[in-house]
Amino acid sequence: MTSPASSRARTPSRLSLPLNAWNALTIGIALIVALPVIVVLAHLFMPTDGIWQHLGSTVLPRYLGNTLFLVVTVGLGTFVIGTGTAWLVVMCRFPGRRLFEWGLLLPLAVPTYVIAYAYTDFLQYAGPLQTSLRETFGWSAGDYFFPDIRSLWGAATLITLVLYPYVYMLARAAFLEQSVCVLDVGRTLGRGPWRLFSSVALPLARPAIVGGVSLALMETLNEFGAVQYFGVDTFTTGIYRTWFGMGEQVAAAQLAACLLAFVIALVLLERWSRGKRRYFHTTGRYQHLPEFVLHGWRAWATTLACLTPVLLGFLIPSGLLGYLSFQGGDALFGAAFLEFAGNSLLLATLASIVAVSLALLLSYGARLNPGRITRVATRVAAMGYAVPGSVVAVGILIPFVWLDHQINDVIKGQFGVVVGLLLSGSAFILIYAYLVRFLAVSFNAIEASLGKVTPSMDAASRTLGQTAGGTLRKVHTPIMRGSLIAAGILVFVDVMKELPATVILRPFNFDTLAIRAHSLAADERLAEASTSSLAIVAVGIIPVILLSVAMRRSRPGS
Repeated sequence: MTSPASSRARTPSRLSLPLNAWNALTIGIALIVALPVIVVLAHLFMPTDGIWQHLGSTVLPRYLGNTLFLVVTVGLGTFVIGTGTAWLVVMCRFPGRRLFEWGLLLPLAVPTYVIAYAYTDFLQYAGPLQTSLRETFGWSAGDYFFPDIRSLWGAATLITLVLYPYVYMLARAAFLEQSVCVLDVGRTLGRGPWRLFSSVALPLARPAIVGGVSLALMETLNEFGAVQYFGVDTFTTGIYRTWFGMGEQVAAAQLAACLLAFVIALVLLERWSRGKRRYFHTTGRYQHLPEFVLHGWRAWATTLACLTPVLLGFLIPSGLLGYLSFQGGDALFGAAFLEFAGNSLLLATLASIVAVSLALLLSYGARLNPGRITRVATRVAAMGYAVPGSVVAVGILIPFVWLDHQINDVIKGQFGVVVGLLLSGSAFILIYAYLVRFLAVSFNAIEASLGKVTPSMDAASRTLGQTAGGTLRKVHTPIMRGSLIAAGILVFVDVMKELPATVILRPFNFDTLAIRAHSLAADERLAEASTSSLAIVAVGIIPVILLSVAMRRSRPGS
């Protein structure tokens, strides 16, 4: 007879790590993805020879203040615009709603530095707008006030206009996945449109919305092109200046660690605020969502509310770039652009497929084994999004160059053949860098969607004889199709716009549209850079439209 004490002794503790295939796979993926971050953070234990003290007494307070301002401003702006427009598009009927379903995604295809160049050219003192005002009213310098776009407020505004689609896409997917039963209960209890949104739909969509805001904030922390051009000092510009300007890699790594601290603080704050609350859909009844039909001034006000971010974030900058391209343009437009576009599409497609697949495995592995070690491993793997692309590239180059030399020495010693840099000179490490940078994009979206699937579905599937893999393939994946598609869009567009890692890690004679646009814009050859910039936008528009339609059709019961 077994005593109770012996039974308790054999019961695994909460901190024990079940050694099964899913757990090993989850931890293995996390370690591989986190390797560049670990390499960079290893510099924290190296002496700085007083550089850190110098930064702390001079520029560090400015880095901290500007970064906090951008985080707060962009976070509030993306939440209001993204969540508000997503609710209006899903739940209200008004003129132009079908167009706004995909139109609100369009700013996602515009790189932040491109919109910064476009608005600077248009709004600066010598730009067409102020020039027209002076000619019309006879003003001269000092006779009128005009806000300076190249400022901290200007940077926050433009970053918000580009990043709000992160929140819009995930919030819209969450609203589409909500059960009509929940909304019907709210209406039965007398909830109007506003109270139905604030007390019913918003709490259910909270994990997805928080995931979208977190992505926007991590992208804000990583932003370099726009803030550098505007002369706004942040942690990211400080990392570049310290690492590549001063040659102080250790101090730059410590600044990068400060960025990681920001992200960790954001994640912990959200987890703490949520507490033990969870939001599940407990019914399989999915019908067409009830719509609020708007009339009169309310309908047109809603149309204007949805049109404004599209106009400011996409139509106006695209029009400005189109005008500049028509006036000048890139002399290499033609066959070379087909090669640039092909390279960009290939990299973006491969990276999005790999990132979504690994994020799904990570999320599901953490669901099966919700231990502390698994949670820490997945969070560490997703932290690469907060590290600047060039820092990730350096963290990848260090171990892979060493590995290439080891492989080359072995092959040369055995066969007398010099094979060169097999890994660090190929597109493999470029895809690896994109995976490190953008795994968090797909992971947050998929984790939020997976968290809304009630655990009773797992239990029912296992009772019917399905394995863990079968449950993921036959139960969870069909339910989460919309979120999987959304995650793929986010990674695809981010890879299309990624610059620092691509410049450092790209194979020889392997150019993309982003590299071409940035190299010309950095030389103030904006008219020539506008052609490549428009090509980036054009390449990103088609998948955004098609995948937006697929998201709508992927809703259960549709």
